[in-house]
Amino acid sequence: MKIGWYKRMQALLYLGLMLSFSTQVIAEPLSYTVEEVVSGLEIPWGVAFVNPNTVLITERSGTAKLLSIESRTLRPLTGLPEVYAEGQGGLLDVAIPPPGEADGWLYFTYSKPIVSAAATTLARAQLDGSQLVDWQDLLVTQSATNTSYHFGSRVAFDGAGHLFFTVGDRGVRPNGQDTSNHAATVLRLNLDGSVPKDNPFVGGTEALPEIWSYGHRNPQGIALDQQNRLWAIEHGPRGGDELNQLLPGRNYGWPVISYGKEYWGPIAVGEGTHREGMEQPVKYYVPSIAPGSLIAYSGKAFPQWKGDLFAGALKLRHINRIGVNGAGEAVEEERLLTELDERIRALVESPEGWIYFTIDSGKVFRVRPETD
Repeated sequence: MKIGWYKRMQALLYLGLMLSFSTQVIAEPLSYTVEEVVSGLEIPWGVAFVNPNTVLITERSGTAKLLSIESRTLRPLTGLPEVYAEGQGGLLDVAIPPPGEADGWLYFTYSKPIVSAAATTLARAQLDGSQLVDWQDLLVTQSATNTSYHFGSRVAFDGAGHLFFTVGDRGVRPNGQDTSNHAATVLRLNLDGSVPKDNPFVGGTEALPEIWSYGHRNPQGIALDQQNRLWAIEHGPRGGDELNQLLPGRNYGWPVISYGKEYWGPIAVGEGTHREGMEQPVKYYVPSIAPGSLIAYSGKAFPQWKGDLFAGALKLRHINRIGVNGAGEAVEEERLLTELDERIRALVESPEGWIYFTIDSGKVFRVRPETD
């Protein structure tokens, strides 16, 4: 199904919204086509290209499927572990390392049942036809709580033998400033699950060695751009979603500082928006867009977008394009595909530079140049 009337940017519809003070909202004409690829999925949470014709899609319910781009058909995968599929928990991200690094391994995050709770877990497995084999839990994080909230969790590779993955605060705010557990952090590991010797807290006694940064509420998007800058986007409470550039050992403030409000009333969360020793976001959103993913676009099919960040928005139902400059400042924003009116969950760039995305109602779409 082609949806030609998505061909123009939608940012002008949002000029009246409150955005980060450093961001300009612009609209540039750019022709593209949006196509529905497949339907029939159940909250497709993670998406990754296994090869140019095959996409692996995780479903939050604990299942996964392989999508054939050529035939637009789905086939189920076997070999998955038991998953805690309650609330915001389930089978979460899937990611594949760059060529030449850990060839044959697919990396997953999921909420692993632990007694009467669950913990965000990083795992890997290999694909044999329609079966996952040699499943290995690399890190069962110390993040279990009795809530079903804020598991995170996305994965990104740095191309130098490391991966990053995100863990939410698990619905317990004090976790944000407690580095004796893994909740509310971004973690950095070697591809075999071991701890890199140059992690910022290795050798210390007050923070777990896997931690790269902390003070995060519920980061559900992470990406490295072409300048090797690490970005994460996270859910705020009522307002205050944040885009951050992640630096080693830094504290990003949750819940001491925030641009959000309490759910129960118009009261600011924490003590304000700034505090010495805590990082400021590159961009924040008031009201919340509820970001569900993040990619750094390479520019293969859309040169105008090269280097831009794209986030799926769940609450405000669009794809959020963020232009960042060489200094790491957010200088542009556009809101795409608002007419689709769907909760956009996961984004991935195809080998030819098209943008594939999933929506919570169970479909996969793609954005490609109109001339292709």
